[in-house]
Parts: sequence; C-alpha cells; structure tokens
Amino acid sequence: MYYGFDVGGTKIEFGAFNEKLERVATERVPTPTEDYQQLVETIAGLVAKYDAEFGVEGTIGLGLPGMEDADDATVLTVNVPSAKGKPLRADLEAKIGRSVKIENDANCFALSEAWDEELKDEPSVLGLILGTGFGGGLIYNGKVFSGRNHVAGEIGHMRLPIDAWFHLGGDKAPLLECGCGNKGCMDNYLSGRGFELIYAHNNGEKKKAIDIINAYNEGEEKAVKHVDQFMELLAICFGNIFTAHDPHVVVLGGGLSNFDLIYQEVPKRISKHLLSVAKCPKIIKAKHGDSGGVRGAAFLNIK
Repeated sequence: MYYGFDVGGTKIEFGAFNEKLERVATERVPTPTEDYQQLVETIAGLVAKYDAEFGVEGTIGLGLPGMEDADDATVLTVNVPSAKGKPLRADLEAKIGRSVKIENDANCFALSEAWDEELKDEPSVLGLILGTGFGGGLIYNGKVFSGRNHVAGEIGHMRLPIDAWFHLGGDKAPLLECGCGNKGCMDNYLSGRGFELIYAHNNGEKKKAIDIINAYNEGEEKAVKHVDQFMELLAICFGNIFTAHDPHVVVLGGGLSNFDLIYQEVPKRISKHLLSVAKCPKIIKAKHGDSGGVRGAAFLNIK
C-alpha cells in the first residue's frame, strides 16, 4: 500500500493507493502550521490509522511547498512555518519506524501525471504548473529528478530569456520582483498572476485572468492583443526550457492550463524558438488536477 500526503498551508490531504495504483482511502485534516510536534503527530496518527485499517505497513511519501536542504535534510518552506528549518523526515521516521520520502509538491504533480496509464512508459515527462506561480518537475523513467540541491525543476526561478524580454518591450517591459529575491524570474510572467500583471502593465487596468480570457473569446481588441503577446511569450520561454531538457511529453497543470488555446498556439509558434533538428514535444493538459500532489507523493515509493 502506498500512502501519500499533500502537506499544504491550510490542509493535509492523505491518500492510500493499492498495488494497481487505485486510490482506496482519502482524508483531509487541518495543517498544524504553528506547532511542529502536532504536525509530526498528525501525520504519524494518519499512518497508524490506515495501517490498522488495511492491516499493512504502507510506504510513505510527502509532498510539500518547499524542499529539503540537500546537506542537513531540514525543510525549506514558507507556507508551512511549523516545519521550516526542522528535520521533518528524520523525526517522522523515528516516530513511525519506517522510511519516509519528501519532495517538492510540483515534483509530486509531475510524478502523478507521469504514472498515468497513458504516460507511464514515456522515458521523460516534464510537468509545468501555470497557476498562482510557475514551476515544474522533471521525471525520468518514472522517477523524480531533483538534482544535487533539490532544486531541479524550479524553472520558475530562471530569468526570462533575452528574446522574451524584448518581446515584452525591452526597457518598457515590467521588471517584476520575485519572492526569491531576484528580478525577472519566469514565475512572475508565465503564471496566472503574470498573465494578469502583464495585462495591467500594458493596459493600465487590472482584470482577473478569467475576465481577460472571456473578453478574448468575445473578440475584445485589448484582450486579443494581450493573449497573442502571451502565447508568443509562452512559446519563447517553453522553447528555451525544451532545448535544455528535451522532454518526450509536457504536461501542463494549474488554473491557466485550462485555457485551451495554449495547446493550439504554442506548438504552432514554438518551432522558431527550438534548434533546427528539434520537434515540439507533445503538450497535454494534466488529468489528475488537485489530486496530483497526493498521488505523486504516494508514488515516490514505486520501485
């Protein structure tokens, strides 16, 4: 039995999956964001509960908005302050008596999609999240690749390519500050938030992404111009990302991934941003949505 935990800033979602990777249990509880011991006890309590229910000791994987420090295994996270700087994996292993795997939630999203029946035989899957932020995860042969420092896939903190910067207007483009401390990170431009910020910068008015998309669908001139600019921006940035990683399949998640025009426009536009020998990989919409984090966390232990 595979146990997965999606540990977020407000709730912990638990899922148990059988050997066929079918979900057989679900539970959600509030995240103890201020009390570290309570956080450990909450996770351990859910493990004990479902061990007893299924009569087995399930494998354990956690996804969270952050990562482990590669050297001392303490947790780096903002959204779960009770875990920040704490050796969560070691403390859980001591409490539960078995190994625990921890990964960034974007990596868990990508892993969940890579283990979908249609993709599980693909050599490489790149998961990209176009949500409140922009990030991703790299899956090779069904396994997360997180790199030396556990930051592989943190694509949102790559800076905009120079051609993307000129496409946005060069010196007239918005130079947006990122929470990581740098400026010009793709997180602030390719996310749903970035979609709105660029529109506001160019048009002097704020609109929600959904309202911009609805205006585009109605043929409103400013929205049409903005969407055209944004699709080209995606193509430029994706072209750089695909050149570096050359994935077999790309899966898009997050709220903005539901804008179906992306799947028509980006493949048409991207060839000029790739090497001449390269073809655009298959770009598809995520199938598992909000359940991706807990699925991927559980699948961290698939051999």
